[in-house]
Amino acid sequence: MTNKQAILAYKRIFPNIELKLKDFKETSPNKWNQFCARLIQEWDALFVRLLSLYSDRIDLYYHLENIVLAIAKALEERDESLLELDKKRYYNPDWFQDNSIVGGALYVNLFSENLKKLTKKIPYFKELGITYLHLMPMFAVKPGENDGGYAVSSYRALNPEIGTIDDLKEFSKALHKQNIVLVLDFIFNHTADDHIWAQKAKANNPEFMDYYYMFKNKEETYKYEATLREIFPTVRKGNFTWVEDANCWVWTTFNSFQWDLKYKNPQVFTAMLEEMLFILNQGVDVLRLDAVAFIWKQLGTNCENLPQAHTIIQLFNTCVKIFAPGILFKSEAIVHPDQIIKYISNRECQLSYNPLLMSLLWESLATRKVSLLVKSISKRHTLPDGCSWCNYLRCHDDIGWTFDDDDAWSLGINPQDHRRFLNKFYTGEFEGSFARGIPFQANAETGDMRISGTLASLAGLEEALSSGDSLKKQMAIKRIILLNSVILSFGGIPLLYLGEEWGILNDYDYVSDPAKKNDSRWIHRPKFNWEYLADINDNSDIHHKIFNSIKALIAKRKELKALSGTDIEIVDLNNEHLFSYIRTFEGYRLFIICNFSDSTVVINENKIRTAGLARSFKDCISGMVIHTDNKLTIAPYQYLWLERS
Repeated sequence: MTNKQAILAYKRIFPNIELKLKDFKETSPNKWNQFCARLIQEWDALFVRLLSLYSDRIDLYYHLENIVLAIAKALEERDESLLELDKKRYYNPDWFQDNSIVGGALYVNLFSENLKKLTKKIPYFKELGITYLHLMPMFAVKPGENDGGYAVSSYRALNPEIGTIDDLKEFSKALHKQNIVLVLDFIFNHTADDHIWAQKAKANNPEFMDYYYMFKNKEETYKYEATLREIFPTVRKGNFTWVEDANCWVWTTFNSFQWDLKYKNPQVFTAMLEEMLFILNQGVDVLRLDAVAFIWKQLGTNCENLPQAHTIIQLFNTCVKIFAPGILFKSEAIVHPDQIIKYISNRECQLSYNPLLMSLLWESLATRKVSLLVKSISKRHTLPDGCSWCNYLRCHDDIGWTFDDDDAWSLGINPQDHRRFLNKFYTGEFEGSFARGIPFQANAETGDMRISGTLASLAGLEEALSSGDSLKKQMAIKRIILLNSVILSFGGIPLLYLGEEWGILNDYDYVSDPAKKNDSRWIHRPKFNWEYLADINDNSDIHHKIFNSIKALIAKRKELKALSGTDIEIVDLNNEHLFSYIRTFEGYRLFIICNFSDSTVVINENKIRTAGLARSFKDCISGMVIHTDNKLTIAPYQYLWLERS
């Protein structure tokens, strides 16, 4: 240790910890020794981060001691099977960079009703090739509207319709036996307004009123509102909700029933740490950290992406390194591209959603041009060592056009006009559009809008089936497979929203459910139709054709070691329709070319020779051999995965 203050803090606090954990030390000496070794290793980081957040607190050491005790108690309760997994991943920290890792996300109740039934679907995940399974929020929630499970009433109980905590633990064991990683959300920016802490705050308990931002005087909220934006403008105006029971205003960034937690109070951090460690002890391998940009509030700012938000996440990260160093964090930061990258490091979130790639793949599909995609990704794909992107096309959430305005202007694109075009295109209002999405949170005052819709409906399958046009059906299928080919070959972990592999269409019946009708995102969260599996090999059916194509792509990805890791080189083939890149890993090399146009493209194959460093190539998808002394014809929406022949 080099930090003098940290050394003094350790000498002051550890004797108390050792005394209070006497039974742990005596009954579990191996766990105790691991705990002490990792505590010493991480002490400086733990102390410095806590000090930077709470240096004005005279009770700092009290909170530091409680944090360490929480970690130790959770470690004492951790199953031996999970300790073995921790050890394995500690010695292989890049396990998640392997090309065998393919992700899937689902809502348990929509996919299979409950956890016991989901266990029976594990063979389906193996069939498809899923090795990383993200279960959307399933903790106890308030009745009625609950933001798709993101308004948590208890972190220690599941929605009873889904199962129990014991069911979750058994499900995680079943996954681990099949080498499938379990991912859950950690919703730590807010709780539901019926959480026990919120209930006590409503009862004017001063300890728990300090868990949230609560204001008796409306004038205080105006000071904050002056610099805040509205996240869900169609839900209500402003960021504060009047709570009659408590006779005060409460900070509610997202919905009136989601109360923002006050991390300026260190007791809140410790309380949420205890909830996090409890969740991890159920066999969770990766935690998706929800709404990371919003977790610190500071007057006079927009209360997004503040330095203290990063420090809070780093502090959680340090605690988990002491507890179980193989656990990973995944950042959910749907913010400006230059802010997203700041959440990604081995000391913060090792994984991150890649919303820039997602939104610009859809932009390229609409424009038939890849210039903005190439410009933006070339500048922002590289990550620190030991980190990875999660590349996706659709998820439970909406699509927002989060590209950088300066990138657009540099290409002669007016960013605001372009966003308006994309919104019209993907809601089907632009003449000639194949998309059938619907608006999400359309703001009449600003013109801002996001897009809801399934992958297939946005890519043209809904419109094609409606028209009965066979050519449109073929083109829609080609778009769907093209997009999947990109996320399965790009640098990082591919993540499918399960059900999309069958080409599911928009579910317009969501409006008949009072708990869902005000949230258009439910249009792309339909109940999974298991009748699709009646004949899994029926390639004459559109849904089966899509499924078998994606399944084959996943299998091919797992054969190609070049698709491990995140290293990527964007290649300019001097054609505005072609998105091309080279993947390399430990000497393996793969050259990928994707045509985002609905027209045939012809290029000089010498470009492929000079970029791919070979005279002839074999396409891993079709088996076709390409010699670089001819012209190469690339069909509409065709993709090539080229290796040297």
